[in-house]
Amino acid sequence: MRFRRANPNDPPKPQRSTQGRMIITGLAGALCVFAFAPFGWWPLEILGLATLFYQVLRSSSVKAAALIGWAFVTGWTVAGVHWLYVSMHTYGAMPAPLAALAVLLLGAAMGLYGAGAMATAAWLRKRWTLPLPAANLLVFPAIWALFEWVRGWLFTGFPWLSSGYAHNHSPLAGFAPVIGMYGLGWLAAVLAGALLLLLHRTRVRAAGLIIAICVAGVGLSFLQWTYPEGKPISVRLLQGNIPQDEKFNGAKVLSTIKLYQDAITAAPADLIATPETAIVMLPQQLPPDYLAGLAQFMNRTGSNLVLGIPLADSQTAYFNSVIGIPSTGSRYYRYDKHHLVPYGEFIPYGFRWFVNLMSIPLGDQTSGREIQPAFPIKDQRVLPNICYEDLFGEEIADQLNHPAQDQKPATMLLNVSNLAWFGETIAIPQHLQISQMRSLETGRPMLRATNTGATAIINGEGTVVQQLPMNTFGTLAAKVQGMAGSTPYILWGNKLFLVLLALSLCGAWFWAKRSKNQPKAA
Repeated sequence: MRFRRANPNDPPKPQRSTQGRMIITGLAGALCVFAFAPFGWWPLEILGLATLFYQVLRSSSVKAAALIGWAFVTGWTVAGVHWLYVSMHTYGAMPAPLAALAVLLLGAAMGLYGAGAMATAAWLRKRWTLPLPAANLLVFPAIWALFEWVRGWLFTGFPWLSSGYAHNHSPLAGFAPVIGMYGLGWLAAVLAGALLLLLHRTRVRAAGLIIAICVAGVGLSFLQWTYPEGKPISVRLLQGNIPQDEKFNGAKVLSTIKLYQDAITAAPADLIATPETAIVMLPQQLPPDYLAGLAQFMNRTGSNLVLGIPLADSQTAYFNSVIGIPSTGSRYYRYDKHHLVPYGEFIPYGFRWFVNLMSIPLGDQTSGREIQPAFPIKDQRVLPNICYEDLFGEEIADQLNHPAQDQKPATMLLNVSNLAWFGETIAIPQHLQISQMRSLETGRPMLRATNTGATAIINGEGTVVQQLPMNTFGTLAAKVQGMAGSTPYILWGNKLFLVLLALSLCGAWFWAKRSKNQPKAA
């Protein structure tokens, strides 16, 4: 078959409408869910970003670019966090149509970040008259990553399924201890821009850049940023598997606290950890000898317990907390959740009507301090975080870089969670992947004690070394080695990543200026 040469007198080929481009990018965004756990097809995310950039580059205006970016992130969000419907409808008793609408509205709200990113990138390309390589490699990736970072903290932040999380096992993973999860998302966007240039006259340089980034990432993965400190400790991580519809049922509460009492005292360990709110009663509501009996077991066996339990400092201030019962019989340790979940743990201003549509216990809590001490256990220092908190890598890094009360930095991390709110959905493996990223960034092992899963032990290289089957009752026992030392991410947080974005935009501006000043060929 021979291809007919284009005739300059032929009518111009019709351009695809903005609506058509929105449909394409919306589907591409939705398919990106397969780049994350439990699927792990990370190249799909790079292809999805390449599709987004291509459609924006071919769009007719900044407004069209905004709509295309909005469709992409809306599809990405709705497909990725559809399991919120389960928590709102199945367990929160919200009517099904309203729960589905709430998920769609969340996706639409998150889509505004995509709209802002692509509108800004398209405007800069037009304003600076950028050559295609400068737009693809410097502006589009930097602006995409910048808006993802903003999404991670604006209005308390919602960084779930930020693009960097897809790369905990890709060639980019080696960059995590240096530039963190957002940095990985930026590099993925650079790879997407370079992928488009394989169809451009700069294809050889683009291919070289792709290879160089991947090789550098693999090479960085061999660097040891942290080192073992002290002797390993024995741990027992409990998974109660309490159905969410029974967890706060008054008729079931006493059997639950008895289940955990038996599981805790079944065997000694240097660290025994329960899930988030394993005990849903305040300490003063428990049987008088409950905590005292656990303390006696700790003292008798040389064990230390981290127990998930709500605490109240007054009638209006209560916390999602863990208490640590030490083997020495000394004062209890306490950690209060700092980064609360909007609508689930605190009520944003003006949204009480929305929260009242659901039946969510413990739904209006008080935030703990940003920097809190670790729990010392033999040679190790264990720093807890509760459920949603481990989405915020810079906050964890800050606690390691500036430990409380003149302590040394923690040597291991402990996440306690209750994801039974989301049933048997992909939320559980997605959260495990988030914890893996925290281990990659900090070089610390992450212990996970959860209600229904994923209860697991992650080493300082971000690899799951042991895990309990999901939705089962059990105990995960192991020896865990703590790690000391600082990765660049612990020291600098997202600062290096932001500097790289600024340099990218400065480089694009300089590239555009140089291109304008070059004499045109005769």
